[in-house]
Amino acid sequence: MRAFPLITLCASCCLASNVSAKTLFSDFSVSYLNGSNYEVGDNKRQVMTLEHVAATTWGDSFTFVDRLESNNGDKEIYGEFSPRFKLTEFENSPVKALYVATTIEYGNFSSHTGAGSSLTNYLYGVGAGFDVPYFNYFNVNFYYRNNEHGDNNYQTTVTWGLPIGPFYYDGFMDYATSRDNNVSQMNLTSQLKYDVAPHLNLDSKLYIGVEYVYWLDKFGIDGVNENNVNLLVKYHF
Repeated sequence: MRAFPLITLCASCCLASNVSAKTLFSDFSVSYLNGSNYEVGDNKRQVMTLEHVAATTWGDSFTFVDRLESNNGDKEIYGEFSPRFKLTEFENSPVKALYVATTIEYGNFSSHTGAGSSLTNYLYGVGAGFDVPYFNYFNVNFYYRNNEHGDNNYQTTVTWGLPIGPFYYDGFMDYATSRDNNVSQMNLTSQLKYDVAPHLNLDSKLYIGVEYVYWLDKFGIDGVNENNVNLLVKYHF
């Protein structure tokens, strides 16, 4: 059974019980990446990313869409929509809140040879937000993955944001268990960036920095490990 009805039910029930829900924080950004150490396919790629994050009285959400273009002509669109619905909050506790955590993954790949593929996966589980000293946020989600292609499996996702002096360090770590003929995999992606907006008299943040990707057994392919540093430019509207 597909998980989409369950995700829809969670959203409907939460919104119905929070008719006066308010947005507490929201941010929209666009970023550009350029790297030359990708694994699986052409090793040189450019990526444009649109991101939106919001915190509300009912929970939070994170959405992004990547447009990847390889030097050999391959193209890919990949995105995720990840709303979390708040179950309860805690005061004076290292655990700030508990959530029903959901994600929809979707993608479409077209090769320069004419071949193509697509996917839509549904993830659902539980999540928690933690109060960690010095961090702006620190979240952990545990998912059951309902995959369009192949067996289902499990995933743990950690996200964080940490100011370090004039720099900002944020990112995520995904660990997915093995399935079918694929081994377990771990993707650690983080960004270290500096806001140059004050030097350019800009009202919105303009980050310059690097994104580092360490992907162990990428896509569950045993022995395919990616160490990839990308140039990063990111503007917040």
